[in-house]
Amino acid sequence: MVFIFARWLHKRLGGLSVFHPVLISILVLVALLSLTGTDYDTYFEGAQFIHFLLGPATVALAVPLCDYFDRLRQIWLPVLVASLCGVITAIISASGIAWLLGAGDKTILTLAPKSVTSPIAIGIVEKIGGYPSMAAGLVLMTGILGCVLAPFVFRLFRIEDDVARGFALGMSAHGIGTAYAFGISAAAGAFGGLAMGIAGLLTSFLLPLLVSLFGF
Repeated sequence: MVFIFARWLHKRLGGLSVFHPVLISILVLVALLSLTGTDYDTYFEGAQFIHFLLGPATVALAVPLCDYFDRLRQIWLPVLVASLCGVITAIISASGIAWLLGAGDKTILTLAPKSVTSPIAIGIVEKIGGYPSMAAGLVLMTGILGCVLAPFVFRLFRIEDDVARGFALGMSAHGIGTAYAFGISAAAGAFGGLAMGIAGLLTSFLLPLLVSLFGF
């Protein structure tokens, strides 16, 4: 119900990215939980079924890509190179900034997978020794910021191709960005889902190796 209200409000406000439905939903839910005195554990217990569906929903995003398989065969090399660069940039930039600001090792490890979807990010953080609950919040913040900033970035760099837009959103803003990409076009959404999946896969393999390499 909260998300339905948030989508209605988003449309009434002209579809501005700063009023993204996910951001509005989070603010409303935080306010409701604070007013009712409901703790996070109680809230999460009631949301277990939705949390379980995150995994199948993420996998299902690959289905629309079947309609654009011919396009993917033409650009598979740029896609792989862009994915590798995007994943490495996301990991190093977040961890590097946190390190420069004096964050602790666990906080740095928690920030590293911020650009992949929640189920994957939480699993990675649990494995490398970060804070899973913090990782979930950081993933949400990353997705929301990605959607808010994306229109300005696209206009600034004159990115008009839907495939490029969708791929950038999926790579940098995971599931929330992919959902936003489907609002642009089916092609943008399909390649957003592809980028999100590749980012999760590469991060799952690369991040533990980087952690071992740098001795965290």
